[in-house]
Amino acid sequence: MSREAAVARVLAAFDEGTWRAETARLVAIPTESQRPERREALERYLTEGVGPLFERLGYTLERHENPTGGGPVLLAERDEGAPLTVLSYGHGDVIRGQEGRWSDGMDPWTVEERDGRLYGRGVVDNKGQHLAQLMAVEAVVAERGRLGVNHRFVIEMGEENGSAGFREVVEARRARFDADVFFASDGPRTEIGRPNVTLGNRGVLNFDLVCRFREGGHHSGNWGGLLANPAVVLANAIAAICDGRGRVRVPGWDTGPAPAPVRRALRGVRREAGPSAPAIDPDWGAEGLSDIERVTAVPTFEVLAMTAGDPARPVNAIPPEARAACQLRFVTPLTKAEVLPALRAHLDASGFARVEIAPPDPANAIAFEATRTDPDHPFAAWMRAAVDRAPWDRTGGERCAVLPNSGGSNVTEVMQHVLGMPTVWLPLSYAGCRQHAPDEHVPLALMREGLGILASIWWDLGDPETGYRKEGA
Repeated sequence: MSREAAVARVLAAFDEGTWRAETARLVAIPTESQRPERREALERYLTEGVGPLFERLGYTLERHENPTGGGPVLLAERDEGAPLTVLSYGHGDVIRGQEGRWSDGMDPWTVEERDGRLYGRGVVDNKGQHLAQLMAVEAVVAERGRLGVNHRFVIEMGEENGSAGFREVVEARRARFDADVFFASDGPRTEIGRPNVTLGNRGVLNFDLVCRFREGGHHSGNWGGLLANPAVVLANAIAAICDGRGRVRVPGWDTGPAPAPVRRALRGVRREAGPSAPAIDPDWGAEGLSDIERVTAVPTFEVLAMTAGDPARPVNAIPPEARAACQLRFVTPLTKAEVLPALRAHLDASGFARVEIAPPDPANAIAFEATRTDPDHPFAAWMRAAVDRAPWDRTGGERCAVLPNSGGSNVTEVMQHVLGMPTVWLPLSYAGCRQHAPDEHVPLALMREGLGILASIWWDLGDPETGYRKEGA
């Protein structure tokens, strides 16, 4: 009975094909939360997908309705009367399958192995990752006879819709979701060659910029030079927000230099996405920062889509309206409530009072607060040490990396701002995995390594000698 035996047990299960077979079963449930007609699949994922896995491990299950009418929330609990309670999270919904756009006719709902990679919608985002957490827990329980901690595991079915309603579900039942610490797996590693713990996420807020100047288009020869062109005005307004090298110009969005613990944690951390990833543009974004700092430590503004007139069939007319779907990713201490007032003030001061800031399309209405557990927090330090005790390839001689916050955004805001607990993610994928696109995949060797690390961490969490001691315990 040992950490090594628990790790060997989960790796044996992986080598026997258990993770691949279970992932295939979960991926086959087309849980596209953006499509109302998939509601049955969302329910089925809980009742037929992960529900039986939790019940096999002795968890009790509670299903909670989403007050927005979106995907339901499952809370699975294993209470061992232990001094430490850990909350974990996964989401069973996925982005649209994008059938017909995958390479060589692959079906997003049927996993396929090619060249050491497993392809399928959800293999990393997030079905395969929360399954790996469960398999690691199962290996520890089988080896030791108990987990050694109390465990609450949340499965959400609306993350790809911006987690609408999830915060309300938790706030209404805070005592049921509360725990001492948070530990889960989602997202990509920042480097393929070594694991990292991620302590939070950038915030995100989507919004539209709109110029509505008049009804209908007007002949560009008869009216050009007399009528303001909304597309030209909008383009210049965007240039006032972000220059031609991607540098943000809105004073109210400037969060200043990163805190010293964040700068220390990011030293030596690289942004490595693999051979299939796009080349990083070295002259894009904030100046004087490393690649990893540009994508995690500062705000970034993006234009997701723009329209004016009919791009497919343009006519010689000044369009009446122009619209841009925009997004800000931001870091603490900036909050969602401060983003749009700061933008309004900047546009007005820059001469663009006619540019309207409007709510985005409901399908694109994503908003999360920025989060970050202090890299010096005892739980963050414990997790880094736990990963370093685990088995993984150290040919580079490096320790586990610490990412104070990722570049992406998710429900960490609920764990930190509502439940008030330290959060640690252990991502099991890599940045070139094509999540949210055709050909989503994971290298099987990377997932195998991740399973071994997870089993080691869960063993240590429940071990009286190595387990994390919460403050005051």
